[in-house]
Amino acid sequence: MKTQTINWHIRLSSYSEALSELKEYTGEYKINGISDRLEQKILRSFEVTHELALNTMMEYFREQGHQGITGPRDATTEAFHADLIDDGEAWLDMIICRIKASPLYNEDVNKKLVDKTAQRFIIHLENFERKMKWLEDN
Repeated sequence: MKTQTINWHIRLSSYSEALSELKEYTGEYKINGISDRLEQKILRSFEVTHELALNTMMEYFREQGHQGITGPRDATTEAFHADLIDDGEAWLDMIICRIKASPLYNEDVNKKLVDKTAQRFIIHLENFERKMKWLEDN
């Protein structure tokens, strides 16, 4: 049985699908405001989208021959240096926010993450997608 190799192009495709869903939810939030159900959708969708972005970065660097990228901070730092992301600080903030957005924290933390996702993070996630698609096409 032949196994399919997962490369960054496949990961980018999955990332784009997740980002599309996140954009839909944040658009709904901007128009209609927040409900408990929509908040949970945004939080879950952001987590998946961000994780897929990190996986895409790590796979891209692995295929480029980069060694030693072992986690989200390494991938984010390397992506900033490689000009795959335009605001390293915002991406590091995404990591911190994901850590804080757990059932152990209060509602205010989750509401802040929803706001940051809709107002700030979505732009950086879209920019990353654009840069990776440009690399894919060139």
